[in-house]
Amino acid sequence: MNRQPGPITSLRRITLLRSFLGSEAASGLILMGVTVLALVVANSPLADTYFHALHAKILGLSVQHWINDALMALFFLLVGLEIKREFLDGQLSTWSRRVLPGIAALGGMVVPALVFLAFTRGDPSLYRGWAIPAATDIAFALGVLALLGSRVPASLKVFLTALAILDDLGAIVIIAVFYTEGLDLPMLGAAAACLAVLIALNRLGVSRLAIYLTVGALLWFFVLKSGIHATLAGVLLALTVPLGSASKKTREEISPLHRLEHALQPFVAFIIIPIFGFANAGLSFANVTMEGLVSPLPLGIALGLFAGKQIGVFAFSMIAVKLRLADVPAHATNLQFYGVALLCGIGFTMSLFIGALAFENTPELMSATKMGVLAGSLLSALAGWLVLIIADGRAQARSASSM
Repeated sequence: MNRQPGPITSLRRITLLRSFLGSEAASGLILMGVTVLALVVANSPLADTYFHALHAKILGLSVQHWINDALMALFFLLVGLEIKREFLDGQLSTWSRRVLPGIAALGGMVVPALVFLAFTRGDPSLYRGWAIPAATDIAFALGVLALLGSRVPASLKVFLTALAILDDLGAIVIIAVFYTEGLDLPMLGAAAACLAVLIALNRLGVSRLAIYLTVGALLWFFVLKSGIHATLAGVLLALTVPLGSASKKTREEISPLHRLEHALQPFVAFIIIPIFGFANAGLSFANVTMEGLVSPLPLGIALGLFAGKQIGVFAFSMIAVKLRLADVPAHATNLQFYGVALLCGIGFTMSLFIGALAFENTPELMSATKMGVLAGSLLSALAGWLVLIIADGRAQARSASSM
């Protein structure tokens, strides 16, 4: 008698297609395509329609604001869930696992900011953009690694993921501290009350996601009106969603945090991030000149991403290794590690997001920001890909000669 597979067995049968669609790498590959599409549309006869649609008003906010403030709040909710899970139950659950990606993430934020400030030191109006090159786009970077397949050791993919998670944490702190102004105290008080309710729900052991999401929606509204960027409501909500105290296997099956993360991941990866990329990457080349490309803002961003990121990540990591604070990821050569450091210069999603916060009311500076982010990210992606190809070739040559 043949037994029919039960629902749990069926759910666990992951096809190659679902495995692809469930990966950050796939999201990065789709984001690459969407970016190219946005650039094509922004420089086609559809350009006027494209830019007009982004500025059309719906319920008092432009379409672009709804994308950047509402949809991206769900992106930050997922980021917050990933940060909490990794710190409590994953790759960052112990100090030994946090050391190398933590030091690398610190270098990858400090050095790019210094490079940016060095190139813009003559214009104080540009200083608000110092954090633009300090971010790494995990989806884009893993998308490049996906193109390389088994040429890159799995340990480097884990390292890059951990670094990007800590990098996102740093970006969240930067947004909260440096891009908040004009606080509305009553609304801030209402947001604090919502947060208190969420914490109480967590402490009381409430596990129904619908309750958390309902209070979270109110939290988002009050944060939006308070003067703090609305996306931070997603992070605050994430930190209150229960992970549970049962065994790891049971947590993965029934934990509210895991359920919400698994539900959000495909929606964020394949709908929200592509929509954000399409809405924010569109840059018209009609008025782009060589003089504009080498002006302080785009040059500072591009070199902050391309030079600052690789120097910060690689140098800080090597110092940590020399001081025996950490080890290079297993089965990885220094050249492979350097290639991954180059990929950290792909800022894209978070860099464009911070750029929109820094220069929201100055379209010409936002266009220059897009030029810098696209140039720095493209250079980092191509250089990282090339270095990793060379590193793999050398590794194969050494292996062949030793046989």
